[in-house]
Amino acid sequence: MAAELLIIGGGLAGCEAALRAAGAGVSVRLVDMKPARFSPAHASPLLGELVCSNSLRSADPASAVGLLKAEMAVLGSHFIEAARASAVPAGKALAVDRERFAARLDNAVSSHALISREAGRVEELPASGVSIVATGPLTDGPLAENIAKLAGGGSLHFYDAIAPIVMTDSVDMSRAFWQDRYAEPGVGDYLNCPLSREEFSAFYQALTTGEQVPLHDFESPRFFEGCLPIEVMAARGEKTLLFGPMKPVGLEDPRSGRRPFAVVQLRKEDLGGRLMNLVGFQTKLTHAAQLQAFRLIPALAGAEFARLGSIHRNSFLDAPRALTPQLALRAAPQVFIAGQLSGVEGYVESAASGLLCGLNAARLLSGEPLLTPPPTTALGGLITHLMNQEAKSFQPSNINFGLLPPLAQRLPKKERGRALARRAFGDLLAWMAAQGLKPAEAPPLLA
Repeated sequence: MAAELLIIGGGLAGCEAALRAAGAGVSVRLVDMKPARFSPAHASPLLGELVCSNSLRSADPASAVGLLKAEMAVLGSHFIEAARASAVPAGKALAVDRERFAARLDNAVSSHALISREAGRVEELPASGVSIVATGPLTDGPLAENIAKLAGGGSLHFYDAIAPIVMTDSVDMSRAFWQDRYAEPGVGDYLNCPLSREEFSAFYQALTTGEQVPLHDFESPRFFEGCLPIEVMAARGEKTLLFGPMKPVGLEDPRSGRRPFAVVQLRKEDLGGRLMNLVGFQTKLTHAAQLQAFRLIPALAGAEFARLGSIHRNSFLDAPRALTPQLALRAAPQVFIAGQLSGVEGYVESAASGLLCGLNAARLLSGEPLLTPPPTTALGGLITHLMNQEAKSFQPSNINFGLLPPLAQRLPKKERGRALARRAFGDLLAWMAAQGLKPAEAPPLLA
């Protein structure tokens, strides 16, 4: 192939995309600011730098993120290879030595015969040719404006306010009820979790004293009034929540026949209703503090959280309207978006999106049909989330089993993950065979 693929950004997604495309015989030009310039979050001159934790989370293929890692390994992921080669003891998790990990990815990119690396800042996408943008959650300036223009006005967001999501079947329905405000009891799209005065007081105390995640230097301590952290609202006074996201007006608890003292409302996050969003509960509390507080809500005492809340500086596209299922811009199909800019969250998810972009960019250059992974796989589940037209306001997400279609038969929770993984591996291998893709390794055996 004579055509060259331009990749902007040398983080996890950019490196994975470059190595995947080059492995398919494509000449790649990878442009990254390092080592000439650094973003406020980066310090190492190496590509593939991990800026937060060194953990890639669970290595168990019966967990959602473990399944995603196993699928990536089957697809020949260089990210997974580097992680395994630089692993440090971390129990059931896959954690890495940051320097060894980044050095391994950096060397793989820099030494590849088909990849040329440049240090520089790209301000505008080229008018022609195929490119992958993997510039991460701090994308800004003229390039961000250029992407937003291509994607459609208002499609690029710069502030990420995420409310927690719970698995619907983990909510204690004996302590919750369906009702829209001022509608008949039992009717509506909202699942209401009532609290008594005493229960609200305990919840309020945990919320206002819980440990918070410190802001990065590049994040503003000022929040938009429309997406205030729940603990910031609570700090303004106990009644703030009772007139805000926990207001009980227009609702009637069928257990008592009266209006509750306070209510937490859950809203469907997906068409199947397997995931529920805690409305208005974006937060800067640490994950441990969130779990301590939210499990004081009686209906959520034993809830399984598919995602916990956060608020941080983040550039991401309104993926359902801006992207195709192959991660190309709808308005500019020669431009692929990888990493957190596409609307995924997390190290593994970012690298996975880079893998898919590298695969599809190479196929576009060779005139082959683009690929979308099966929805029953973890990689396909990420695409399902990015294409979710049902979400009222799109927000980034990590991989979780709620993004995959349910199993044909209902199984206990301890068996469900393994069954989902077995189905995913079978569908992945069949899909790869149909597309002429050879597995780099066999998937793990699951009893």
